[in-house]
Amino acid sequence: MITPQQRQRRIKTYLGAGILVALMAGVLIGVSQLPVVREFLSRASGEKADLVVDTQAVIGPMPRPWRYLAQGGESHDWSMKPLVPQVKALNPQYIRLDHIYSFYDIVGGSPGNLTFDFSKLDRILDDIKASGAKPYISLSYMPQTISKSDILDEPQRWEDWQLVIQKTIEHISGTRGERDVYYEVWNEPDLFGKWHYGGKKNYLTLYTYAARGANSARGVQPFKFGGPAITALYKNWFDALAKHVIDNNLRFDFFSWHRYNLDIDIFREDMSNARGWLAAYPQLEPTTELHITEWGHDSNNHAGYDGAFGAAHTVAGAIEMIGVVDKAFVFEIQDGKDPAGKEYWGRWGLFTHQDFGSKPKQRYQALRLLDRIGDQRVQILGKGTWVKAAAARDDQGNTEVIISNYDAKARNAETVPVRFENITPGNYTLTKEFLGGRRQTEQVATTAAVLQTFVPMSPNTVIMLELAKSP
Repeated sequence: MITPQQRQRRIKTYLGAGILVALMAGVLIGVSQLPVVREFLSRASGEKADLVVDTQAVIGPMPRPWRYLAQGGESHDWSMKPLVPQVKALNPQYIRLDHIYSFYDIVGGSPGNLTFDFSKLDRILDDIKASGAKPYISLSYMPQTISKSDILDEPQRWEDWQLVIQKTIEHISGTRGERDVYYEVWNEPDLFGKWHYGGKKNYLTLYTYAARGANSARGVQPFKFGGPAITALYKNWFDALAKHVIDNNLRFDFFSWHRYNLDIDIFREDMSNARGWLAAYPQLEPTTELHITEWGHDSNNHAGYDGAFGAAHTVAGAIEMIGVVDKAFVFEIQDGKDPAGKEYWGRWGLFTHQDFGSKPKQRYQALRLLDRIGDQRVQILGKGTWVKAAAARDDQGNTEVIISNYDAKARNAETVPVRFENITPGNYTLTKEFLGGRRQTEQVATTAAVLQTFVPMSPNTVIMLELAKSP
């Protein structure tokens, strides 16, 4: 039997040996592989942040991939109207809707003799417009009127599905005059309906007739058309759809998928993979967009959505998407109703259910804080394993830094050094605003072109720093 002291010595010996082996492997493999070794070691032990902001190194306009929202199939009578002012405050560019055919009673009549009524959908589209956003329409699910069985099945007549798509686009992009609307064929076909990219229940057939419907639309403003909004990024789905649209000369403006994951690095990895796959299809690459049309940390109910955990994940994920992901739709705007009657039940919404007053959750507050960052993106270095940050200058010349200490295990606490470089010597006001609205302001002075502060951050916290020249 070994003593505790001997056990500790053995552990240290094994760790030391592991590091030595990794470094030796780097030498044997080659200098070019050393970054891989360093990444392995940093992930194993964790790397603290040491942020350095070059206030004069303007990279360009600040991309804002978080300005896209989605609402799922929570309720047939859901209305965004009471939330419009709060949603508008997020400056959304697009709002995505699914369940349009199963919730808004659009299609009536009988197969081969269809009627259309868009009045219920129009109310939601009016709310989206009032929020300052444009609609992003998930063409889902199969209208009961034309389905073989239920809303996840094939239509009795494929021509009816084609006509449904045509009339939908003609109404939204024609009668309503909405410009630059996105139309996405279905929602999570690999889950809802168990569609495949071949065989009897073939998503490619679903897409083909939808594309024909889009092509038949007349008197419409410019719009975009694509899909498939699969549950995650799968190469087999990408290749099958890409080859199919090329072989059949079908319209294909964007490829979309969903991503729910605790690991925020996955969003960058997804986009890198998708761009690599797209490059193999030169006919599509120049014009095809890549969208994440739902994202969060868990596709199931998760308590983190109701508090600081979800807020920190949302901000950290959004920061990591900057300059990499163009459109990523935060899911979702508002909670559905808990069957057990609870106000907070781990649902995905930025707001609680209307029965509880549509209260904004911390994820909503985090997105508002994040979106306040300036329009000129500046260079920031030194992010860590858990702490992620972005920096910008506003139109007054103030420098702002948004920081998220996101830790899936809720253990990491660190005091983050933040160093502002290339500033004019003099007096400054440094404001630290914490999620929830608490603010700390201090007057600081420097005779050099550098100023440093330290920010204590407990696990899963978000903070905004502002450095402003004092009069």
